[in-house]
Amino acid sequence: MPVCAFVSFRLGMADGVSVVTRHWQQAMSDLGFETLTVAGEGPVDRTVPGLAIAAEHPPHSDELEDALAGADLVVVENLCSIPLNIDAAKRVAQTLTGRPAIMHHHDPPWQRERFHHITELPIDRPGWRHVTINRLTQREFVDRGIDATCIYNGFPVTTGEGDRDGVRARLGVSSSTRLFAHPVRAIERKDVASAIRLAERLDATYWLWGPAEDGYDAELARLLADARCRVVRGTAGEPVVDLYRAADAVVFPSLWEGFGNPPIEAAIHRVPAAVADYPVAAELVELGMRWFPTDDPEPLGRFLAAPDRSLLEHNRSVAVENFSLEMMTREISMLLDDAGWLP
Repeated sequence: MPVCAFVSFRLGMADGVSVVTRHWQQAMSDLGFETLTVAGEGPVDRTVPGLAIAAEHPPHSDELEDALAGADLVVVENLCSIPLNIDAAKRVAQTLTGRPAIMHHHDPPWQRERFHHITELPIDRPGWRHVTINRLTQREFVDRGIDATCIYNGFPVTTGEGDRDGVRARLGVSSSTRLFAHPVRAIERKDVASAIRLAERLDATYWLWGPAEDGYDAELARLLADARCRVVRGTAGEPVVDLYRAADAVVFPSLWEGFGNPPIEAAIHRVPAAVADYPVAAELVELGMRWFPTDDPEPLGRFLAAPDRSLLEHNRSVAVENFSLEMMTREISMLLDDAGWLP
């Protein structure tokens, strides 16, 4: 059986890249590959410390060669896209030159203000295939002379009632309390302040799923201390369906996202979502998603007072049609077939 290796800074964790990688692994398995994970940190099959974001030194070439030994295809998840460890990206690119590889781009440097000046990424080599997670980024790649394929993130679409009461009991939230989930790591662009403000204005408990990262600890502590609503934190590893079904709404006021997994997952599990108008969100709305604004509490408040089941069913239908794991697998299959890499 051919082997597909997935390489990134970190994998197997709760961040968006890790989640999408798990789904790509499932797709590759369904297409006939054995998969393995290689990263600087996280619960992976092969750890190469020099790939980590905070690594002091890039990995040695022989370390990468050993870690990728036996791989027939390599999927690089964002490591050669966003400049968080450029030396590691260069070393990975060198190792993969002349080998079948897919560069899976979540966050190219020009989409982040602090990385606008970086021109060393993305890296392109003959024979590689580039995949973006939205059409906006695909067009930006083409404008820069790099051919790319857009494959939207795909998700398992099986759902159920979920253990709403169990999760709420763990959080200490009663069945009658409004609970707004913010399924993100706390970093600046996630706009925690706006999420808290929406919870305050609709008399809800604010539920932050992830930890602070990128030096956001002090600012997050200040925001949570000043919040005029109750705050609960963490997921304790509960299944995704349980987490979403425990929430009355998902709040997602991000200033920028390469895609935005939580609103799609909310749609799959029939939970309403308030979503900011970042550029890729508008792209998803064009496909039919119906979300509430994050800067005006009235529309979401009216819905929660008199829920409209048809809206939730509509969003689920759009998500199943456009963002299912099956749809993503078919598109990956076409990409591999075109490249001659399909088992």
